[in-house]
Amino acid sequence: MTRLTWTGMGVWLVAATGLVCFAADEAKTTSDSNNRQQAQEALSRFNSLIGGWRGVGQPKRNSSSDAWSETAEWVWDIKKDKSSVGIRYQVKNGKLLETALLTYDSAAKQYSLDAKFTDKTERRYTGKLADGKLTLDSGKDDDGNVHQVVVTLLNDKRTLVLFQSKKAEQKLFNRVAEVGYTRDGTRLAVEGADGPECIVTGGKGTSSTTYKGKTYYFCCSGCRDAFNDDPDGIIAEALAKAAKKKAGGK
Repeated sequence: MTRLTWTGMGVWLVAATGLVCFAADEAKTTSDSNNRQQAQEALSRFNSLIGGWRGVGQPKRNSSSDAWSETAEWVWDIKKDKSSVGIRYQVKNGKLLETALLTYDSAAKQYSLDAKFTDKTERRYTGKLADGKLTLDSGKDDDGNVHQVVVTLLNDKRTLVLFQSKKAEQKLFNRVAEVGYTRDGTRLAVEGADGPECIVTGGKGTSSTTYKGKTYYFCCSGCRDAFNDDPDGIIAEALAKAAKKKAGGK
């Protein structure tokens, strides 16, 4: 009969605890990876925004009164450690928005926009995409106002971003201004369009690099940087997506 000494029991408990912790860490890593992939898939619906735009802002519809011109760029923002993924919306010479980060919460199944304005106000919006419109509302601010941003994907060369606000007790929003954007020069990064696809997001490939003798394409600098950080990991993910898509098609 084998007797388990206190020392042996201690070793067994440490080993068992280590196995439990390892399993928990592995499960968390898998969960985090799945959440990031779901977020990237949801955000890929905005591949058509990636790139540069020329915009005209109008406080009043069809009026040049107090109107302004600005430029904007949408670019993928993927952390080096792949802990998060988003799309950065950067504006130059604008009168409202300065910068914003669009992300997706796979648990809540909604988008978030963390925005910083030219007056240094910072605000978080949340909402959903429906019928080509991303409608995002903020919580009530200190003045009792609720704010809204509506991004309308019109076609491959036109996008509208509408800013609105209202008192919390009001039903209808009041227009603050709308920016009408026209694609700056190049075609959109449209998934499934003719030509090479971005290895990271599936958008329209507009730049490329060579790795291990093969050429890979990117829709923006954010995707290029993500590939350079972990080329083998990105390639493996792309192959897995392609296999899943093929299996689904069958």
